[in-house]
Amino acid sequence: MRDGELLRMPGGTHSSPAGAGPSSATAVAAAGSGGAELGASFGSGVGGIMARESSYHYEEIHQIGTGAYGTVWKARDLHNPGKFVALKKVRVPLTEDGVPMSTLREIGLLRQIDHHHHPNIVSLLDICHGPRQEKEHQLTLFLVFEHVDQDLSAYLEKQTLTPVQVRTIMFQVMCGVDFLHSHRIVHRDLKPQNILVTREGHIKLADFGLAKTYDFDMCLTSVVVTLWYRAPEVLLALPYATPVDIWACGCIMAELFRRSPLFSGSSEANQLERIFHVIGTPAEEEWPQCVSIAHSSFRDKPGIDLANLVPHICNDADAKHLLQQMLVFNPQRRVCAADALEHPYFASHCLTPPEMQSAAGVAGGPLSPGSAALFMPSLDDAANATTSEPDL
Repeated sequence: MRDGELLRMPGGTHSSPAGAGPSSATAVAAAGSGGAELGASFGSGVGGIMARESSYHYEEIHQIGTGAYGTVWKARDLHNPGKFVALKKVRVPLTEDGVPMSTLREIGLLRQIDHHHHPNIVSLLDICHGPRQEKEHQLTLFLVFEHVDQDLSAYLEKQTLTPVQVRTIMFQVMCGVDFLHSHRIVHRDLKPQNILVTREGHIKLADFGLAKTYDFDMCLTSVVVTLWYRAPEVLLALPYATPVDIWACGCIMAELFRRSPLFSGSSEANQLERIFHVIGTPAEEEWPQCVSIAHSSFRDKPGIDLANLVPHICNDADAKHLLQQMLVFNPQRRVCAADALEHPYFASHCLTPPEMQSAAGVAGGPLSPGSAALFMPSLDDAANATTSEPDL
């Protein structure tokens, strides 16, 4: 792809964010039902904006993350030197027709999410590309997201969270998850490293490189999701959908209280053993059929009281009950995000007027009845109700 070429979908193209200027780097791809068409365009063209190379618009500063699907860099916007962004570099194999349809659909999914401007979802600002590598038949795409200085994992290393802070964080996490699920999107890689914390205490879900729209017959590879946050159905290579995110949320909630992972397995089998040690080994009649691991491979364990592993929930029966509803072996019996937001655990969480307004819907987007997410008090403000915490 040359500088100036356009990623075009039958449904049209997507322009840069408002205020980005005519020279902003954008490779546009909107979700569509038809086939993809990679069209070259020189000059301004009609119905789209040209895709330009990232080197003209962003200066990489240092790497801030890496994964199976690419690396993430902190970068400076050369058209606005005081603005920093997060560049996610993804190498895309090229086909005879150019960029694969799966990649175009993924970009369309990102655009679909960003269109609603949900406050608990990291904003996608731009999409651009690097030089085409002809010999390797691949192209580097740069997904440009808003930059947030720290993730939840880094925040946990700095201080112990109060119960009020844990509830505030989990409310926002569940609001973001509920938004995704109401759009039939499974995040599939929820973990503290993919949850960002702004200086104001707003929580934003990030890294949708593994996100996919779902149907209930979907069976996806078990390599997705960091091992410690994998749901049992993923470990058993079973079909799965939105409940995998709820399991991850339960693991994250426990970790917020404990300041250490709840299930830190070294392999899929060891991870299952650690899970069954806590929640109990499922009865044989509950064991799914057609899985490679037999029920007899695991010793019968009764499970242990979560309060023994998460001491801080001893005095909060609602927190314990919600955690138990998230960490259920059978995904069909796991609480959904909308119902979790209605749980008594969040009943004492006061919504400000903007939050109450957002509960009815964000930017006109379709939300489930349980969606009630917007600007939460900062983590420090929430903590001031009981104790004083250092600034973020």
